[in-house]
Amino acid sequence: MAKLVADAMTAEVSSVDTSAPVIEAARLMRSEDVGSVPIVDAVGHVTGIVTDRDIAVRLVAEGKDPTATGVSEVASGSLVTVTPEQELDEALNLMADHQVRRLPVVNESGALVGMLAVADVSLEAKEKKVGELVEEISQPTDTPRA
Repeated sequence: MAKLVADAMTAEVSSVDTSAPVIEAARLMRSEDVGSVPIVDAVGHVTGIVTDRDIAVRLVAEGKDPTATGVSEVASGSLVTVTPEQELDEALNLMADHQVRRLPVVNESGALVGMLAVADVSLEAKEKKVGELVEEISQPTDTPRA
């Protein structure tokens, strides 16, 4: 039987509201020791993800105020999600295709139920597949990635 996203994901993930200032996301990253935080709307649907790289490139490098700038202003552009029921190999392919290291895991209504990161996958997937994923994600691109 194939492994599922639910077998590898991290559940009970902290998030920030769409109207939260960047400083709130940065403090959450520090306290949770993570490199990204999902952004959710009032009903818990994932609307984006903000990464430490987003903060460095789109806030700090631009000289913006972290207390006055909203997370949605600096968040990564395209959002790719998976469901707990999807096969882990499918999630790996999505990570490689979109060159991302993290995927929000959502239920059928779009509400956040977890996160899947390369580190999570490395514990569950076959070594060769993980190596291929890291190679794909690491390919140079012209656009900033999460």
